[in-house]
Amino acid sequence: MVDKVDKADNKDQIGKITHFYSKLGVGIIKLDKELEAGDTIQIKGHTSDFKQKVNEIQFDHKSIEKGEKGKEVGVKLSEKVRDGDIVFIAK
Repeated sequence: MVDKVDKADNKDQIGKITHFYSKLGVGIIKLDKELEAGDTIQIKGHTSDFKQKVNEIQFDHKSIEKGEKGKEVGVKLSEKVRDGDIVFIAK
């Protein structure tokens, strides 16, 4: 059974977690929409549900200001996430 993720509170889905490096605390996000440094995101999954500001985005081990649709980018996260967790932009 697949759980449906609630899209309330003016949030838009911008991507999905494809991997989490627990020792680094970095989540890899496959972007469906653009993400910029300074944006606030919310990550929701079976055991995850938290918001945080994106301080830095990395692509190919280099800092970038903006992640574009279709790219997989790395973001330092404050909590553990799991593959398949949904990433929303919080407004």
